[in-house]
Amino acid sequence: NPHAKLISIMSLLLGTTITISSNHWMMAWTGLEINTLAILPLISKPHHPRAIEAAVKYFLVQAAASALILFSSMSNAWVTGQWDITQLSHPMSCLLLTVAIAMKLGLVPFHFWYPEVLQGSSLTTALLLSTVMKFPPITILFLTSHSLNPTLLTSLAIASTAL
Repeated sequence: NPHAKLISIMSLLLGTTITISSNHWMMAWTGLEINTLAILPLISKPHHPRAIEAAVKYFLVQAAASALILFSSMSNAWVTGQWDITQLSHPMSCLLLTVAIAMKLGLVPFHFWYPEVLQGSSLTTALLLSTVMKFPPITILFLTSHSLNPTLLTSLAIASTAL
């Protein structure tokens, strides 16, 4: 149905825009969730068991990463009293956020889900997963990079590049 596809793509753009333009953790999280829910029909569109399996794997990993982002932001807000993305200062919150972003981006060692989801998706959906779906987590990573451990980020980057 072309209308359903249009709604999914518009929701995907809306979720990306909300996350990229937000300064508040809850709005960023909401945008990430809209993105996850918008891409699921596109992944499972062929109605093939492999596509359904890819959609379930994608949903489970993204839900776990979103829960970690939510827990990280709540624990940071508990300690600092701030819900601003740029005010991430609690060390445990920084570590949890790094793990969550690594899961969302499919970085090594949290990458095992990514090739399987791409194999179960169509070429267009795989392109969306590899480009548009990476913008919001990278934006959050960029906004919080001053607080995150640079050695850990460099290690994740080198390991992902090497693999």
